[in-house]
Amino acid sequence: QGRLVESGGGSVLAGGSLRLSCAVSDYTSGNSCIAWFRQPPGKGRDGIASILTSDGTTNYDRSVEGRFTISQDSAKNTVFLQMNGLQPEDTALYTCAARRTALQEECIAMVRYPVDPDAMHYWGQGTQVTVSS
Repeated sequence: QGRLVESGGGSVLAGGSLRLSCAVSDYTSGNSCIAWFRQPPGKGRDGIASILTSDGTTNYDRSVEGRFTISQDSAKNTVFLQMNGLQPEDTALYTCAARRTALQEECIAMVRYPVDPDAMHYWGQGTQVTVSS
């Protein structure tokens, strides 16, 4: 059974940066799409960045493109989300999730359309990011 553990959340001032980590254990993340989702207070959960682990192709929601960067360290089975230029509207619970797939179109869909939680094979517990002005 796979396990994802997020870390790196916290509180920052507007304009600041954070780097989130998603450590994958108990399954090999090759040929997977790993995505970061976020859920602001009182709102739904949306996919904001995804990476196809087989070739490193990345996808972003418009709200974060140019500010956030998703990357992977395959040797450490870890996916990162570097977040720069944080704004109060980025305040949310950030969660990583993985789906065993080699299809780029499935990875793109995670940041384009609402995702059925059952479509992802593994979910983390989330890490809180709070940005104050």
